[in-house]
Amino acid sequence: MPPYRLHSFCQSGNAYKVALYLNCSGIAWEPVEVDFFGGEARKSDWRDSMNKMGEVPVLEADGRRLTQSGAILTWLAERHGNFAPANADERYEALRWMLFDNHKFTSNYAVRRFLKCFAPNAPDPAVLAFLMQRIEAAFALTDKHLASQPFIIGKRPTIADFSLAGYIYYPEDETGVDLARAYPAIHAWSERMKSLPGWKHPYDLLPGRYIAPAR
Repeated sequence: MPPYRLHSFCQSGNAYKVALYLNCSGIAWEPVEVDFFGGEARKSDWRDSMNKMGEVPVLEADGRRLTQSGAILTWLAERHGNFAPANADERYEALRWMLFDNHKFTSNYAVRRFLKCFAPNAPDPAVLAFLMQRIEAAFALTDKHLASQPFIIGKRPTIADFSLAGYIYYPEDETGVDLARAYPAIHAWSERMKSLPGWKHPYDLLPGRYIAPAR
């Protein structure tokens, strides 16, 4: 049995962050599908046994269940050394960008995608417009940063890159963002990440069925 089991589903960019790290690190792992859209993660027995927060990813490791993608990435890097920050300064920078990712870069992007593609009711256009403004601000900042260096904290990829990469490979008809046109430095960085051995698209790497955008 692989040492790690990752509870996930293919629409989850946060789960993809961990799956991509494991794959690119050459670490054996097993996907376990969570029927998120069927309400599995909202059930009390799943929350009691897997994650009281009702979220994926959940990584089973050594009889433990680890949650929150940034915390899992940090734990894996410290344990295995793959894509780990090299020193105290890099650890600070990785943490800084991962917090920015969770608060600004990924969060608004992921929420807008969910409302547009998977929410049962059509979202308020004003809410989508507000989220797009937030996305544009975070992406413009990151694009400027990546215009001067190949990866998030320097010349080589670290866990910070895997964190920010969570949702950028989902198609434009889901995200509403043409990365190559609007953010060329982010797009170039995403291509560098794609060149890593073990890279796979989230719909090829994670379990579950493709769901066409609802609108």
